[in-house]
Amino acid sequence: MTTYEGSYLWEVRQQVGSRLLLMPGAQVLVVDDAERVLFQRSRDSRLWELPAGAAEPGESFRSTAARELLEETGLEVAEEDLIPFASLSEADLHTLTYPNGDILHCFALCFEARRWTGDLVADPHEVLDLAFYAEPPADLHPPTRVVLELYAAYRASGAFQAR
Repeated sequence: MTTYEGSYLWEVRQQVGSRLLLMPGAQVLVVDDAERVLFQRSRDSRLWELPAGAAEPGESFRSTAARELLEETGLEVAEEDLIPFASLSEADLHTLTYPNGDILHCFALCFEARRWTGDLVADPHEVLDLAFYAEPPADLHPPTRVVLELYAAYRASGAFQAR
């Protein structure tokens, strides 16, 4: 069983098939002491992206971010250490079509994490590789590029960004 099977989204998909769904979720931009960012290579797309995922019933954006980070990377972060810096919701930027045909328009709250515990361990069902990079890898997932632009604007202005 993959981590997707049995999830809220999986249960909904059993009822509605692959049609477009609206889904709240979270992304985590993990920054180490050398100002490098953690990227993961997705098993689905083979592209580099940030740890992210869909909310489960009863979860907040922060708890979703913390759970997804732990599941996908092995890193544990306290919810209060997650700093919201942007939201990503524009349909043309954040509508995803998965290899099986499922379509999601995602609404993500983006968090910065600079404190965590644990060792990097890739979720074998979702992640091919994990690495910290000073510069983003060339084969970057398009929404991730937008999140990095929002993060740069946030760092420059101190103002929450929305797109």
